[in-house]
Amino acid sequence: MPFTQFTSLDFDQIKAQIKDYLRANSNFTDFDFEGSNFSVLIDTLAYNTYINSFNANLVANESFLDSATIRENVVSLARNIGYVPRSKTAATATISISDVNLGPTTDNTPRFLTLRSGLVCVGNANNTSFTFSTPDSITSSRVVSINGISFAQFDNLTVYEGTYLTRSYRVDTSQDQRFIIDSPNIDSSTLRVFVRPDGETTERKYSRVDNILKLNKNSEIYLTQEVQDEKYEILFGDGLFGKPLENGATVTATYIVTDGAEGNGPSSFSFQGTFSDPNGTFFTPNDNIEVTTIRNASNGSDVENMSSIKYLAPRLYSAQYRAVTPRDYEAIIADIFPQTESVAVVGGEELDPPQFGKVQISIKPKNGTFVSDFDKTQIKNKLKSYSIAGINSEIVDLKILYVELDSTVYYNPAQILSENNLKTQITTALNNYANNVEINKFGGRFKYSKINQLIDRVENGVTSNITKVIIRRDLKALLNQFAQYELCFGNQFNINPAGYNIKSTGFTVSGSSNIAYFTDIPNKDAAGNLDGSMKGAISVVFKNNKDEQVVLIKSAGSVDYKKGEIILNTINIASTQASNNIIEVQAYPESNDIIGLKDLFVSFDVSNSSINMRKDVIASGEDVSGVVFTRDYFTSSYSNGVLERK
Repeated sequence: MPFTQFTSLDFDQIKAQIKDYLRANSNFTDFDFEGSNFSVLIDTLAYNTYINSFNANLVANESFLDSATIRENVVSLARNIGYVPRSKTAATATISISDVNLGPTTDNTPRFLTLRSGLVCVGNANNTSFTFSTPDSITSSRVVSINGISFAQFDNLTVYEGTYLTRSYRVDTSQDQRFIIDSPNIDSSTLRVFVRPDGETTERKYSRVDNILKLNKNSEIYLTQEVQDEKYEILFGDGLFGKPLENGATVTATYIVTDGAEGNGPSSFSFQGTFSDPNGTFFTPNDNIEVTTIRNASNGSDVENMSSIKYLAPRLYSAQYRAVTPRDYEAIIADIFPQTESVAVVGGEELDPPQFGKVQISIKPKNGTFVSDFDKTQIKNKLKSYSIAGINSEIVDLKILYVELDSTVYYNPAQILSENNLKTQITTALNNYANNVEINKFGGRFKYSKINQLIDRVENGVTSNITKVIIRRDLKALLNQFAQYELCFGNQFNINPAGYNIKSTGFTVSGSSNIAYFTDIPNKDAAGNLDGSMKGAISVVFKNNKDEQVVLIKSAGSVDYKKGEIILNTINIASTQASNNIIEVQAYPESNDIIGLKDLFVSFDVSNSSINMRKDVIASGEDVSGVVFTRDYFTSSYSNGVLERK
């Protein structure tokens, strides 16, 4: 018998192996398999073997979390280690409801008013209306009398985008009953579960838990898990961990069905809710009710995708409901704050100077750039139940390291449709690469060789490209007050002996109306050569009417070229040319490969990159000698000697 390659799964390979096997039999030594009807039987055997091999391989792949491709299988494998995928998250807004007119003040005027759970208001964004609800009834004790008229007010209400629904179940212990919520788009954080024993009129509210270690047989709790079609199932106790359901009891589940990320944006709201008085009687106020927006609707997100489940499930399992290592914090924060796109955690011992007993956390949300103060407070409060006593968690604003290009692309006009079309194709390709997960994250890496290759392969008409890399940090200026600033780029700067490696957008300094800029002057020895310290000074300069550079502040700070760090001394910035009080500070890196270290979030900024199109006169045949090409050739040198950032 010939040696058989059992790893072959291709149809043709299987067919060839069957023929080889038959030829090894003396009865088929000289048999013409292709010229006989016997080939049909061989094709049938090969086809059947191919199908069985495919199914066996598929089953094997779907048996492991990292290789599974079907969501239900990924969810099931994650369930084995206690991980519950995040549901859709409703966008939330903070509002206040005022001027709720209760009528003339009398002895019968309600001392307080209750806003019923369910629909509260309608928000509008981009010509689309969204309903906002609350999963719980909210009582206001703020009832005041003004000129004999009573008014109620509700302050800082959190409302959720979506529709409030209720589902009831009748418990039947004689069968294997499952409590599955039919709606796939629920926000599981809004789920409320009530149980009413048979023959009783009072419902008992059950609490949701994730950890069963502290439960006893009488704990009135429930758990959730994702099942098929992104729906969720409610699980109750078994008499050992948690109180079991009694036969005939009624289970009522209330929840909000949401549009997820689509619900972000509404900033104006109109009241549509329902009130009740202390007696539980529905109450209709007089006049119109004013709704004031405190925080626009935000933080809505879609159901957790498979890649996120594969990444977070084993890490959350390893964390074991405690935050000790940076990986523990990363997994737990992603779980308690579903809007997390990427997170970086730095221990206090790694800070400069060290701050022991402190953990510094930086979060990149899915929508937007910064985490609001409200969300920071919520995250810190939730972290307290996981973190070790004596460890202080600090959530800092995102530090983005922008990567820009200054690229000159040479092309053969005979091989392209048009210059503008080629430039559009290059920009599209760069934008696609900018969305690559290896770049846009903490610890991301920008790879220069891939960019060069990407540009060259956009079209056959591209003959070459000369591309410079620029790194940028945005300085948020505190206007009209003295302040110190630190900008860490985390990548070594190139040193230009003449300076001008550090550039910035314009700004004004208190006491001067001139548009000024930051620039660098490397440290030199007595002979005028670089002294080898890899450090320099930051100066503030401006241009006078003769286009001459004038030093406004000679020593405004320092630069460490090796560390890629800029420290600005106390300075009073009055205004900035860029919007939002931003001063863009750029530098040319020593290496064209850029890495985001520690808490730096790398972002490939294509919109601020420069793509310059140049005709390759040698490739087109216009300049056989190469004289014109050499004259118009752009070098890859670092600084262009220009003072300001363009």
